[in-house]
Amino acid sequence: MSLESARPSRLRHARALAGTPRPALPAAVEPIDRAHLSRYTLGSLELEREILGLFVAQLPLSIEQLRFAVTDREWQVAAHTIKGSARAVGAGHVSQLALEAERLPAVEDEAERARILAALEDAAETVRTYVAETFPAGGPLA
Repeated sequence: MSLESARPSRLRHARALAGTPRPALPAAVEPIDRAHLSRYTLGSLELEREILGLFVAQLPLSIEQLRFAVTDREWQVAAHTIKGSARAVGAGHVSQLALEAERLPAVEDEAERARILAALEDAAETVRTYVAETFPAGGPLA
């Protein structure tokens, strides 16, 4: 039995979604889904601070990997890395942008590449600011 015959409705639905862009996040959505993250940290605010600190430190380096990708494969691997780490910490908007980047053959389309890189940098700054305000260094955990 093939996977397609085992779950035809799910596959059809996934294929239909794959071709349609998702709507932008509403302004009220926080840059980090704290409820999502807390499921992995068992509610430990110290662990959330540590994980988000690592994410915020690594994200600019991963965006630079995208910027300097020479082949579509290098671009897709860098975008996939960002997508996975963003999903893990609950950074939904960053994850969505990385998914968009991952689907793009970016080496050929300089304008689209620049647009996605700028959007990712803006989203990364939003996350960095949110983390700095939510988990001030040496301050009480909120």
